Amino acid sequence: MKTISIVTPCFNEELNIRECYEVIKALFADKLPGYRREHIFCDNASTDRTAEILQEIAAADPDVKVIVNTRNFGPLRSNYNGVMASSGDAVLLCMVADLQDPPELIPQFIKHWEQGTEVVFGIRATREESWIMRNVRGAYYRLLTGVSQMGVPPGVGDFQLVDKRVVDAMRQIDDAYPFMRMMTFEIGYNAVGVPYRWVARKRGISKNSLLRLIDQGMNGLITFTSAPIRIVLFTGFFIAALAILYAVAIFAASLIMYREFAPPGIATLITAVFFFGGVQLFVTGLIGEYILAIYGQVRRKPLVFERTRLNFPTEKETTKDLSNGQR
Repeated sequence: MKTISIVTPCFNEELNIRECYEVIKALFADKLPGYRREHIFCDNASTDRTAEILQEIAAADPDVKVIVNTRNFGPLRSNYNGVMASSGDAVLLCMVADLQDPPELIPQFIKHWEQGTEVVFGIRATREESWIMRNVRGAYYRLLTGVSQMGVPPGVGDFQLVDKRVVDAMRQIDDAYPFMRMMTFEIGYNAVGVPYRWVARKRGISKNSLLRLIDQGMNGLITFTSAPIRIVLFTGFFIAALAILYAVAIFAASLIMYREFAPPGIATLITAVFFFGGVQLFVTGLIGEYILAIYGQVRRKPLVFERTRLNFPTEKETTKDLSNGQR
């Protein structure tokens, strides 16, 4: 019997976590009876009853595994750590606890996977969110996919089912801040997209703050494209070139209209400011190229620090009270 791993990152999701578990369990019992379920919950040191509820679920269901972090390491690191702990023949990289990505697509994902597709990814064709957020996200993903060289369609998130060979390849990437949704395309296996509607939360509020979203967005741009650095470099070069052209034009105008065009020294001052500003941007961009190359080589630190694991066969199982352990 093949095993399908489902990874769910969570932080303060006491209102949603049990429903997420029940929905996935019922889905496998009803639509996927020929597959074994491995549901991995990655708790980011929740301060509500999330860890306590997960302990209860894991005690009653051996197909549920739980990782509890020592502190909140952010959703990207915590989620990726859960994927690295998975053992399934295929892995759903992220099943959000609030079920904004539809679990009912999982059988369709598995069907594509059984037909030989190693990466089956969801495409958020429509979103139930505010106009501002919808357009900001859309602009970002168009930028990210436009400047990357991997041909990723806009709207792709971490809601992806990948073959274990893809996960094994991901394990070879030593990145302390992984951007998983692009990593699967970087590896280069066969991929197919499935469009869907990303629904609004039923309960609770998103734990991803604006600053954390910006941080994740910058991580994606820096990790998978050198476009930000190159934009600065070429902008600096362009400004410096314009400054030279401006200087030539001012010099010609000064010869024709001596002392009438501008007071002596003003044109020189303006030219110098623009020229050296452009040169500084150019040099900053050039240095950034080297820093970017070095940055890709020295980014080494643990993904997360774990407090405990439950139901993992290679780890010593524990029954201690998780809520007391986090105090």
